[in-house]
Amino acid sequence: MKKSIFLLLSVCFAFASCLTEDPVTAALMLGGKSQAPVFLNCRTVSENEIEFEFSHAVNITSLILDPDIKILSIEDGNTVKVQIEETAEPGRLIYADLLAEDEKKNTVNVLARFRSRNNRMPELVINEICTEYSRSNTAIRTEFIEFKTLSAGNLGAMRVFILGNTNAAKLTVYEFSPVEVGKGEYITLHLRTLEAGCKDEYGSNLAESGGTNSSPTGRDFWFPGNAKLLHKTGIVYVLDQDDNVLASIMMSEKPDSWWAKDYMADAAEFLFKQGAWVSLEGKICSPADAVITTGTTATRTVCRDETLENTNTATDWYITATSSLTPGKPNNPKRYVN
Repeated sequence: MKKSIFLLLSVCFAFASCLTEDPVTAALMLGGKSQAPVFLNCRTVSENEIEFEFSHAVNITSLILDPDIKILSIEDGNTVKVQIEETAEPGRLIYADLLAEDEKKNTVNVLARFRSRNNRMPELVINEICTEYSRSNTAIRTEFIEFKTLSAGNLGAMRVFILGNTNAAKLTVYEFSPVEVGKGEYITLHLRTLEAGCKDEYGSNLAESGGTNSSPTGRDFWFPGNAKLLHKTGIVYVLDQDDNVLASIMMSEKPDSWWAKDYMADAAEFLFKQGAWVSLEGKICSPADAVITTGTTATRTVCRDETLENTNTATDWYITATSSLTPGKPNNPKRYVN
């Protein structure tokens, strides 16, 4: 019954798309009074503490969590701090239905979608990228992003972003649900789902998923639909729950002197400040300092040289030879020669 209520509320209050970079939230201000409190954000501070941020101080009159997690205490204010009894599974999806009012009795109803705290995200790198799509009578090859774990951990709440010259939005392409991974695992995120049998492999059976480029030895995950999300000029990065960059790559089809779009330059500065991508001179990356993707095809992919230590520069990368792509497996050392 509770899940049905949340589904109805999500429709009535127009939940934001799951592609936004912010938590999926909706708020309804009741009473029509001015200066009503505005809901700003929610986040999990620790395994047993959640914060809800408002424009000004509020008192919580009702709070329901789904799944049903026991609430130990609520501290009102601009930032409402909620202590819970249970420590949820790392990165577990949680819905909150919250009713708050300020000192003037202005009321706001908040519906929020967020994930439980995950302090066990693994260290990982982006390992292989296919920027191109092809379809023939024998195969459907979609764009993909492959990761390699450098330590064990849980992927829950890890977010994958794509930014490109044709798209100014910072798209959360995928947000992982909880799944335990070991060191040295290969994880492929396929960016379209166009074949039958394409399954997200959250269990122990790594051969469960079908589809071209799926791997029986690596984990496969699939983004639904048929939209093109990744281009030859683009930026891919992975964030934790505190917006720290866990892995990144900057790609450009041409070695131009500077980015054609301001938001690409802003992203280059963001990654530079976090030390996630730099030029060989240790400066902010221009297109000339990115991985040059001229020559990539649906079977010639951008690959990390797994024999080298990660330097967060373009020198870590090469374009593999024709038909040498290896999603879910160690990279093929054969290189494309133009």
